[in-house]
Amino acid sequence: MIPDLEYIRAIDLNDTLKILDVKNGKVKVLAGGTDIITGLQQGFSRFAKIYKLLDIAQLNELKSISINEDSFEIGAGLTFSEIIANNNIATAYPLLVKAASTIGSVQIRNRATIGGNIINNAPCADSLSPLLVYDASVRIQSNKGAKEVLLKDFLSEAYRTNLEQNEIVTHIILPKILKTYIGDFYKLGRRRGVAISRLSLTVLIKCEKQIIEDLRIAGGAVTPVAMRFTNIEEMGIGKKVSNKLLISLSQEIGRKVLKVTGLRWSSAYKLPVVQQSLYQLLVNVCKKLNGTNVA
Repeated sequence: MIPDLEYIRAIDLNDTLKILDVKNGKVKVLAGGTDIITGLQQGFSRFAKIYKLLDIAQLNELKSISINEDSFEIGAGLTFSEIIANNNIATAYPLLVKAASTIGSVQIRNRATIGGNIINNAPCADSLSPLLVYDASVRIQSNKGAKEVLLKDFLSEAYRTNLEQNEIVTHIILPKILKTYIGDFYKLGRRRGVAISRLSLTVLIKCEKQIIEDLRIAGGAVTPVAMRFTNIEEMGIGKKVSNKLLISLSQEIGRKVLKVTGLRWSSAYKLPVVQQSLYQLLVNVCKKLNGTNVA
């Protein structure tokens, strides 16, 4: 049951920032509501102290898409359905669109926003691993001005970010990526549809004459916070693609996940699954690379 709440509807971005300043942390920002409303209904402890909701779903300033010389700027208020339907995003960042297509149901994708998915920062948030391999940043606005922070530095711990109470994320900034990069996204859930991720992985590779020039690997739901596996990336860069190398990289992710999360009841199942999933993902991506054989 949802408790009685004070509801405030923001007029525009300036109005939002003024309200956040005046309320001084006593108001929770509401965009799509797919996390907050269900959390309130189910009585989750992290939503227990919410008494006021500030609705920003209608703010046009958060719905823009800008294509600049060296980057895309995606409004934080865009729903996943809007992201999936945008041809420019689909062409430039196909892994983000593929991940977005796996989120919840059509009804959820029609409501859930990319900004909300980032700020909620659930371990299973499906947009985070593709955003991480694309080196995404977030633009943060307050009455004091705007700043940009790398997504990897913005995510602090499960369900927490480094967003201050008087700040709002307005845009996600994605550097343009060369077409020579090839990648893929994989999600494992308990069922095929409307599934919460038990594991998600994103891989992005740039390869020339079978030598890996750049390698990016990010995971979600396997660690408390979505993360890039930079140590594994470094193991692959400069090496010739081979089955032996891909096995080695895949084995390493199991060790890294165990180091980050510690031994858990699910480790006996999850570690071999994440290793095999990364191996298969790497094989599939490498097969798409021109002139690259896995042997």
